[in-house]
Amino acid sequence: MADPKVLEAQRWVNSTYGSVPGYARCAENGVTGWDVMFSLTRALQHELGIATLSDSFGPTTLGRLAERGDVGPGYPNANIVRIAKHGLFCKGYWAGDTSTGVYDTDVYDAVRELKSDIGFAADGHLPPKVFKAILNMDAYVLLSGGRVEVRDIQRWLNATYITKSTFFVIPCDGHYTRDVQVALMRAIQYQIGIPEDQATGNFGPGTQNGLRANTVRPGSPAAWVRLFSAACVFNGGVGGAFAAFTSSWDAALGDFVGLFQEFSVLARTGIGDYATWAQLLVSTGDPDRPAGASDTRFHISVSRARALKAAGYEVVGRYLDEDPWSTLDKELQPGELDAIFTGGMRVFPISQYAADSVEDFTWSNGYDHALRAHDRAVGYGFNRGTVIYFAVDYDATGEQIASHVIPYFQGIQAGLGTRGKRYVAGVYGSRNVCAQVSDQAFARYSFVSGMSWGFSGNLGFPLPANWSFNQIKEFDFDAGGDVFALDRDVRRGNDRGVGPENVGGGDSPVDAYLRYVDGLYATAVAYGGDPNQRVVEYLRYPAYNGLWSGWETLIGNVDQAWIDHAQAHAPARVESYVDPSLGITVNVDHFGATANAVYLKGNNGRGDFGGWSGDLATFYGEWRSHGEEYASGYAFCADRLAKITVLSSFPLNDLVEDVDGYLIGSAVRAGARIDQAIRAHLTDGHRTRFRQFYLGRYGGTVTGVRDAAWNALGGSTADSQLAALTEAAIRRTGGVCLLPAQLPSAKLEPFLQGYAETIERLSRS
Repeated sequence: MADPKVLEAQRWVNSTYGSVPGYARCAENGVTGWDVMFSLTRALQHELGIATLSDSFGPTTLGRLAERGDVGPGYPNANIVRIAKHGLFCKGYWAGDTSTGVYDTDVYDAVRELKSDIGFAADGHLPPKVFKAILNMDAYVLLSGGRVEVRDIQRWLNATYITKSTFFVIPCDGHYTRDVQVALMRAIQYQIGIPEDQATGNFGPGTQNGLRANTVRPGSPAAWVRLFSAACVFNGGVGGAFAAFTSSWDAALGDFVGLFQEFSVLARTGIGDYATWAQLLVSTGDPDRPAGASDTRFHISVSRARALKAAGYEVVGRYLDEDPWSTLDKELQPGELDAIFTGGMRVFPISQYAADSVEDFTWSNGYDHALRAHDRAVGYGFNRGTVIYFAVDYDATGEQIASHVIPYFQGIQAGLGTRGKRYVAGVYGSRNVCAQVSDQAFARYSFVSGMSWGFSGNLGFPLPANWSFNQIKEFDFDAGGDVFALDRDVRRGNDRGVGPENVGGGDSPVDAYLRYVDGLYATAVAYGGDPNQRVVEYLRYPAYNGLWSGWETLIGNVDQAWIDHAQAHAPARVESYVDPSLGITVNVDHFGATANAVYLKGNNGRGDFGGWSGDLATFYGEWRSHGEEYASGYAFCADRLAKITVLSSFPLNDLVEDVDGYLIGSAVRAGARIDQAIRAHLTDGHRTRFRQFYLGRYGGTVTGVRDAAWNALGGSTADSQLAALTEAAIRRTGGVCLLPAQLPSAKLEPFLQGYAETIERLSRS
């Protein structure tokens, strides 16, 4: 929507400076953006007497402006005041009458508000660095998805270091970005004692030596604890734990550091040692720290494998294939897998065809590459469930990830799907590439190109939650005089890679679970009664049973005599399995509870609450508890619903358990045997689970999903017990908040639409 004040700014700057040599006109559309900011910057440069105009508010512009002093009441250059006013309007601040160049009360108050948002003392004079902050697209208020804790640190950095010659105003939007990371690095360099003009924000030798000399621990100076805890906050949560910004070391910070070290595969010291500093600040971390994995384009012989094993490497990444025109000869060779295994190592497969420029990434290329990777993996004998890492080997920007890389991986998923989902897609790339592809295209694991520390996708982004390998250093490895290039990769252990037991047949990831269900069903038949009900009761027990959990009220408790019998006579429990499509962990008890609810109550009301609508209620409560960061329910759904790498009350594995429970419960309710229904689903039906769910439960329309979501959250109150359970689920994550029926429709509707569009999008995956 056009903003009349932005349109006024665009028209004024174009009409006033349109004939000035070097001026670039902006579009007159009433939409703020870099276009109008660049035009205002060039206008300012002209007023300052700079002959060669540019989009950059650089040192010359800053210096010329500083020579004239702060802009304020009585400032003699009316056009410079008008440029400031128009810039403030484009930033969202009310600056009063722009028809004159008088620095009046309105503009004074606008600047005071802006400076307060930035973190400065709230007076209304406009210094050069704040003028520079006006003429860009940074935000100084909390934006959707931003964290209050991050914004507090951004404002503290601005207030503390703005007097430094090489420090400039950074965003205060609650988001950790490249500019914020550089600002933190500069603050650390100032604290080390590096001269201001040498504080570049790079992780160079001076910074590294300074951090080695400043381990942060209990009793450390407040300034160092602030900087270290800020780095911890910027790196986000670990297993649900978050650091707090503090000036004194406490037990909570020590606990977080220990968790972060475990997550990053560092020695758990519980203090801010050099390895932890490095891991917090740069994507390589300490490139010389222990690393248990590797990857290379060179062939691995038995002698090379043994030398790698002796050097501490347990697994090596190797390429499935290469482009026909390639001369690198990097693909796995006949007999090479046996050589790797004979040498005591494992292997993880990599698929890369070019993949080094944005033009390589299209849906159709992804589809074709998946087919080729599948066929090569079958040729090598890799078993079902093997993770193949598809590469993005360049610095893809956020825009390119959305426009090209995500469609490419959606094509990969489609291609693997047409081959029966024998293999699971992983992703290789920068931290941002890995996180976005995992969230939007469901790559199971991330192989992070951490050694590309200068990539924009590695600056200002934490290590993805699903990382499996982190590539930190390229070097020449000497295998007893046989020297070849090798990348050192930190190994997390969640993807063990392929060993000899994973080649040439054998169990799929779900075979043990299917045998378990077969045995449980046979036990139920022998016991008597409805074997389908017996099976789902045992699957959901004990977590989804009893009064306090709400399940006694929802569908009734399990038959304890049957449970006791099954515990004595049924096969040993299988509590989870790896999904054959997505490679994620499926929790059997949640699936069983959902299937039991649908089997007994159908696909409405209580049947829904046993699965998707119960999870949606807790997710709604989570949104309301994050209302300060997420004004928009739609944005909250886009960022946190059905994700692999994001901490959420409704992650992807919960949705899969809900969907599979619905499909199996519905099939059994229609007359199928549960053991056969589960086997059919995990053999083939899983490939189209979301499509089946979208059509079967919601009628295949976004409106159908939206209406069902509204009814589940409060649109239907005929069942008072169910309404009470729904409210309890909301309160569990939302605390004291407005219930859906109490929320204005304009506020609730985007949340419902966000859920509906997520389900529709998944139905096309």
